[in-house]
Amino acid sequence: MGGIQPRELPESQPRARSPSPYPLGRQELSRDLGDLLLASGALDEARLREARSMERSGLTLQEALTRLGAVDEGTLYRALAKQHGIPFVDLDKGRIVQEILDRVPAEIVHEQELLPLMERGGKLVVAVDDPLKSIVADSLGFMLGGEVACALSTPKSLRSAISKYYGDRLVVQGEMASTEGDGDEESDAPVVRLVTRMFSDALEERASDIHIEPGNGLVRIRFRIDGLLRDIAEHPAHLSAPLLSRLKIMANLDIAEKRKPQDGRIGIKIGGRDLDVRVSVLPTGHGETIVMRILDRSANLIALGDLGFDEADQKWFRKILDRPNGVVLVTGPTGSGKTTTLYAALQELNRPDVKIITAEDPVEYRIQGMNQVQVNTKVGLTFPRILKAMLRCAPNVILVGEVRDLETAETAIQASLTGHLVFTTLHTNDATSALTRLMDLGIKPFLVSAAVQGVLAQRLVRRLCPQCAAQYTPESEELVALGLDPERHSDVHFHRPRGCRACEGTGYRGRVALYERLELDADLREQCFRRVPLEELKRNALKAGALSPLIKDGARKVLAGTTSVPEVLRVSRSAQESPEATDA
Repeated sequence: MGGIQPRELPESQPRARSPSPYPLGRQELSRDLGDLLLASGALDEARLREARSMERSGLTLQEALTRLGAVDEGTLYRALAKQHGIPFVDLDKGRIVQEILDRVPAEIVHEQELLPLMERGGKLVVAVDDPLKSIVADSLGFMLGGEVACALSTPKSLRSAISKYYGDRLVVQGEMASTEGDGDEESDAPVVRLVTRMFSDALEERASDIHIEPGNGLVRIRFRIDGLLRDIAEHPAHLSAPLLSRLKIMANLDIAEKRKPQDGRIGIKIGGRDLDVRVSVLPTGHGETIVMRILDRSANLIALGDLGFDEADQKWFRKILDRPNGVVLVTGPTGSGKTTTLYAALQELNRPDVKIITAEDPVEYRIQGMNQVQVNTKVGLTFPRILKAMLRCAPNVILVGEVRDLETAETAIQASLTGHLVFTTLHTNDATSALTRLMDLGIKPFLVSAAVQGVLAQRLVRRLCPQCAAQYTPESEELVALGLDPERHSDVHFHRPRGCRACEGTGYRGRVALYERLELDADLREQCFRRVPLEELKRNALKAGALSPLIKDGARKVLAGTTSVPEVLRVSRSAQESPEATDA
């Protein structure tokens, strides 16, 4: 391939197949990248500080610089290549000989997003767009029966070159499918394959939801993995209509309706696993976008002891569960694990002598021994109507999937005051806000103070990869940010993400919940009755020890090496907002 200089592809390039392909921790890598860009004059100190401040939100320095537009793509990727000790290649120059292109099948090129360039020193050199993707050289070398080395290219030029030499991915699939059917089935096969592959990839990648977003002449596919969105694929705009139609048909939606939002469900079996997919279609300026929430029905429910509670929190929660009546609220944003916590609580209470009835929208898991009712607004089966009906069935424990309106809230409160233990969820920012939220819905303050037993607020953070997390001594600023006293914790060690094959270079694998708990004592009930302002109520609860804040549980999990400081700060308020919440 002409245009690639010998200095860019040296004979001594190290093999990607090494015992430790990620020798540097993520933060060390970021600092090295920043230093390289500063030294080259491509970046100034002010822009670097701005980019590094964005790392607290979970971004890498590379991602932060890209979002800011602080460095052009070519310069950034040349610095990345130098940082990781691999060559950089400009794919816009020269051509690749057909003999080299024929060595790697088109399906592998599109699937792995790599491009064969040349043979050098007995190794096949392939271009990738991420230094951490060099691990694909292992599997490719095994398949081809030879050694493979990697060079770095910019994502834009790599996509363009793959399209230039191998064509579009779906065209290849269409050619393969054309031999398998005829008539309408033949034209539908590529889209059917695409949808099946999309769900298979999502399951393999542990994605919680799939986002299909048209715009800028492309259809972008993104997966939410461990709480963060990740770009997976981009397809030509002409595939948008057949892809959306296929998904609408699967979800029993109106394929002709393109002006209104629609909601539906898909039941699909992938690799022997039953998936329940909640589909939401939303019209936008660029066309309809779809979000699909994935629920793996074959996955086991989490027990109460496995939720990640601190010993004191678990003891408190079990004490709440032992109460004969009252309302227990679990709060947090969408996707924060509220349903998982509630199911764990119900499993704990699910005994032959306890009758449990639930009203859910939708019923996510079927649990033996519980009476679960699905909300169906089309026939008038709403939360309030189910609640009123279930009270005539003499339950001990009631679960209301979500309090959305005054009627539901009033019925749930009345049920708790007549001898039932009621579990439900609310969308609030913290535990204390749940009390004022009920009052804002129209519940009288004296009813809130009398009925609510406890509130559990939660957020999900990414769990550090146990195979590559690196230990370090924290700065005093990090201790203060977590509400810890630097003098009392001067000898502690934290852990930071590094990146390895097991976690795909992210440094994180899986998630764990952070909890904030509030128990109403006599004083707080009296303040709630008087409708004391939210901030004053929060301060008083902290002083009385009735409120254990989110940052405190976050600090405990950082000290235990479960997660990192940036992850905790990403989802919790700062220690300055709750100075009393010190010492985990």
